[in-house]
Amino acid sequence: MKTLLTGGAGYIGSHTAVAMLDAGHDVAVADNYYNSSPEAIRRVEEITGRKVSLYEADVADRSRMMEILRAEMPDCIIHFAGLKAVGESVAMPVEYYRNNIDTTLTLLECMKELGLTNIVFSSSATVYGEDNIPPFTENMPKGVCTNPYGWTKWMQEQILRDAWFAGAGSEKELSVVLLRYFNPVGAHESGLIGEDPQGIPNNLMPYISQVAVGRRDHLTVFGDDYDTPDGTCRRDYIHVMDLAEGHVRAAEYSLGNRGTEVFNLGTGNPYSVLDMVNAFGKACGHPVKYEIGPRRAGDVQDSWANADKAKEVLGWEAKRGIDEICRDAWKWQSGNPQGYGE
Repeated sequence: MKTLLTGGAGYIGSHTAVAMLDAGHDVAVADNYYNSSPEAIRRVEEITGRKVSLYEADVADRSRMMEILRAEMPDCIIHFAGLKAVGESVAMPVEYYRNNIDTTLTLLECMKELGLTNIVFSSSATVYGEDNIPPFTENMPKGVCTNPYGWTKWMQEQILRDAWFAGAGSEKELSVVLLRYFNPVGAHESGLIGEDPQGIPNNLMPYISQVAVGRRDHLTVFGDDYDTPDGTCRRDYIHVMDLAEGHVRAAEYSLGNRGTEVFNLGTGNPYSVLDMVNAFGKACGHPVKYEIGPRRAGDVQDSWANADKAKEVLGWEAKRGIDEICRDAWKWQSGNPQGYGE
């Protein structure tokens, strides 16, 4: 199978490239390097011993994407490209709506013109909103999102469903797989690739990692007055390689099925922010300095998955736990204190 990964030089995309190549599939990547690096793909090739077709491109650029898709004619597209930080989306809503929705619309237009029918979409558990009670299942209604990032995922899911419905029953019927991620963390066990956000990290694990390696002074924990055992938010932290392997199964599934399917990719085991801080301190051998700050706009208290459907239909389940997550994240960060910029 030949796959095109949009945003494939980013954190989740690069790890998925490794998993796809290790599974024997061919990989092409289109990325504009807004929050990623071509060095990640060079290291993917080092890990796997295989080549990746790499294109610098903005996925919202229709002419460029037509050029790439004509050259590759992939069996499946895995669509990662997009801005992804909850807090940043609250401060930059217009940029998030423009970027994230435009990339999906452009991609669907190009696919329609070229007769490409298989797409796996990088969605998020944030579409469940605040009204659903965890563990979240795929048959729950999508909720009211708490931030613009979540709304872009909510809207993109709807766009993809509508595009499928328009061609249902015809030769042009799409196969749409919507993967709702929980909280991807960790790094490849080699330590060669990992999460390398540009600027100040918006997500918990890279911030913890940068504090632990001495790149930042301390972590701010956003709120300790939630109704949880230690007062901090709880999340379903999933090892990025477990997540990557889920994409392999989803892409393979898309080839033999038409329609739209939704799968949660998570562990089903919630951990609090302070659980992660303490576990990382154990992995790196010293405490991670933190301070308590006010709650952050857009955060929900609890979010974790019921991932039974992915196990039953895709034959996938998360295998790595919090110790492996922190071990691999520390190996990446300690070996690459400045990320790919060294």
